[in-house]
Amino acid sequence: MVPDRLGRIGALLDGAVGEGGIPGAVAAVGRGPVTLGRWVSGQADVIAGRPMRADTVFDLASLTKVVATTAVTLALAGRGELALGDPVAGYLPDAVACRGGGVTVAHLLTHTAGLPGSRRFYRWCRSGADLLGDLYQTPLGQPPGSGVAYSDPGFILLGQVVAAVTGEPLDGAVRRLVTGPLGMTATGFRPNGPAIRFAATERRSDGTAWTGTVHDENARLLGGVAGHAGLFAPADDVARFAAWWVSGDDAVVPAALRRAAATCQTEGLGGRRGYGWACPGDAFDILGARWPATAVSHTGFTGTSLALDPASGLWVVLLTNAVHVGRDATAVQALRRAVHEAVPEAVTATPP
Repeated sequence: MVPDRLGRIGALLDGAVGEGGIPGAVAAVGRGPVTLGRWVSGQADVIAGRPMRADTVFDLASLTKVVATTAVTLALAGRGELALGDPVAGYLPDAVACRGGGVTVAHLLTHTAGLPGSRRFYRWCRSGADLLGDLYQTPLGQPPGSGVAYSDPGFILLGQVVAAVTGEPLDGAVRRLVTGPLGMTATGFRPNGPAIRFAATERRSDGTAWTGTVHDENARLLGGVAGHAGLFAPADDVARFAAWWVSGDDAVVPAALRRAAATCQTEGLGGRRGYGWACPGDAFDILGARWPATAVSHTGFTGTSLALDPASGLWVVLLTNAVHVGRDATAVQALRRAVHEAVPEAVTATPP
């Protein structure tokens, strides 16, 4: 049963949908293993008039960075198969900018490798192999460890590190080491199934929308499997991930390593990043002043977000298909602020 104090979340979703800036949304709030409330609003596809459902599968966009790539990298570290201080060049010798041992796995996780924030490889590359070849030649914009610069190319590289360490594609490693053990059975790259399972994303020139195919153009060129984007999941699976992350369970990734990942590793570097996560005060922080300093968060371009606090066990999953009506993020940013402002006060008086 949804606690009375959390009732406002559903109203916030309905209001955002009613104003037209967000087609539909699914949200879940919990503390530890307990889901305190779940809400569904709007449409999964406005073109087809298809309603949103609790089990609708979303293109998570950059939530891939924490739910898949960060988690599997830390899983490998916990198993002793790599170390966060390892030079990236040891795994990817063709990555010219990483040679000399300057760029480490930790630099990629904290967005301090010095790589650019984004690069539109898809505009000039014809294949995934071309993209990776271009990425490996991309120069650093600043010395490794000298500053925070949120980087999609850095996480594409990290996905390649995972593949090199495991000897299998990133999607296979994530399934074997993360989503499989956690029981996230509806989560994966390159999903299968009818369109009715998925939240539609951006409209194409022919009037149809991307549905069940990754929205990110670079990830699409890479065949739908990339370290920065490409993962699909329903809200319940993301909630399962969040509940695990805040737990003391040493399965998949040791709890101590998860706590370190949710702790700022970049003080004094112009941003506040953990391993994968945005910490309070970072430019990408979505939490606001009501959340404790121990909380972390991440967002995705399609309209998704995830926030959690390992200290209190509080977590919030907010999945929307905002990009279905365009790339103006004003509405989804306002909804994120409102939801994350409302949740901590509402949950404080709710028994775990």
